[in-house]
Amino acid sequence: MAIVANITYQTRLFMTFQFTTPNHLFQARRALLAAFAFSAFAAQAQTPPPLKIGILYNTPIADLGWNYQHHTGIQAMQKVFGNKVKVEAVENVNEGPDAERVIRQLAQNGNQLIFTPSFGYMEPTLRVAKDFPKVIFANGTGYKQADNVASYSAKFYEARYLLGVTAGYMSKSGVAGYVAAFPIPEVLQGINAFTTGMRSVNPKAEVKVVWVNSWFDPGKETQAASSLIILGADVLTNHTNSPATVIEAEAKGKYSFGYQSDMAKLGPKGQLSAVVHNWGPYYTKTVGDVLAGKWKSSDTWGSYADGFIQLAPFNAAVPKDVASKITRLEADLKAGKTAPFTGPIKDNEGKDRVAAGSTMAIADMQKMDYYVMGVTGKVPK
Repeated sequence: MAIVANITYQTRLFMTFQFTTPNHLFQARRALLAAFAFSAFAAQAQTPPPLKIGILYNTPIADLGWNYQHHTGIQAMQKVFGNKVKVEAVENVNEGPDAERVIRQLAQNGNQLIFTPSFGYMEPTLRVAKDFPKVIFANGTGYKQADNVASYSAKFYEARYLLGVTAGYMSKSGVAGYVAAFPIPEVLQGINAFTTGMRSVNPKAEVKVVWVNSWFDPGKETQAASSLIILGADVLTNHTNSPATVIEAEAKGKYSFGYQSDMAKLGPKGQLSAVVHNWGPYYTKTVGDVLAGKWKSSDTWGSYADGFIQLAPFNAAVPKDVASKITRLEADLKAGKTAPFTGPIKDNEGKDRVAAGSTMAIADMQKMDYYVMGVTGKVPK
C-alpha cells in the first residue's frame, strides 16, 4: 500500500515523496539532506568575502594618545560593519623605509583598503600606491593625493585655540610651554592657534617651544617639559604621542592640557582639559564608501562640526565663568561664527600673514612654516 508524506520546511520548499518500502524512505531523507546542504552552500556563495583592511601605527597603541584614538576609531567602524570587514594592524612602525616595507606587505597580503595615519607615512604610501593601483590608500595628516590615495586630518587647531584661551586665563606667569615633535604644518598650526588664543586674553603672553624630534620618546618629552618649567612656564601642553608632558606637569605642580586623549587620570590636579580626537566617523564613512563602490580620492579635514574633535571636561580648578566663556567659544567654532586664524595675524618677525577681517585659507595652513607673534625663537629647518 502506497504511503504519501508531505513535508514542509523553513526554506518554504515543498516537496512530496512517495515510497512503498523503507529503502524509499531512506532515499527520501538523503535527498532532503542533500537539498539543504546545497541551499546552505548557495547562501554562503552569495555572501561576499569581507573587505580586507590594513592599518599601521608609528608607536605602540597603548591606552592613550594618537594611535590609541585611531585604534578606537577602527573599533567603532568594526562595530558598524561586523563580519563585512577584516582588519590587519601593525604597531610601532618607524616612518621611512620601515613604513614603506610594511605598507607594501599589507598590500601584498591582499588588503584592499590601507590606512596610514601619520604625516611621515605620506611619501611611502604614495610610492606603494603606484605599484598597487587597485588598492585604496588613505594617509592621515598628509596633504598629497593620487587616484587611489586620499588624505585625511582634522582641524585640531580649533580646539588648540580654545585651550590657549583657557591658558590665558589660568597662567600666572604669562608663559606657556609646548613640547613638540617635528616642525611640520600640522604641529605649527597647533602652536600658533594656542598662542593666538592665549594672547586674545593676555596680549603679552609668551609660548616657548622645545622640539624633541620624535613622535614618541617619553624620556625626551619629560626632559623638555622640565626645561620649559625652568624657563617660567606654568602651563604645559604637547604635540607628541605620550602623556609624559602631563605627568611631568602634575609632578611639578603645574597646569597642563592633554592632547589626543583625555589624560585626566594621569594629571588629576593639573590637567585643565584636553583635545580629544575622534576618528570613528572618518573610518566608518570611508569603509562604507568602499563597500558601496562609491569611494573617490579626496582631502578630508574634519572639524568640530563633523565630530572629529572635542574638549575633555574641565578640571574643577577652572573657574565656572572661564569654563562658560570657553563653552560659548566652542559653540561659535562649531557654528562657523569664529575661526582661530582670523586677521590681523603677524608672524613673530613682524611680517603680515593674515589681513584684518580675513581668515587664513586651508591651503595656506597646510604650508605653515612660521611662528606667530608671541612664540619665542625660530622654527627649526
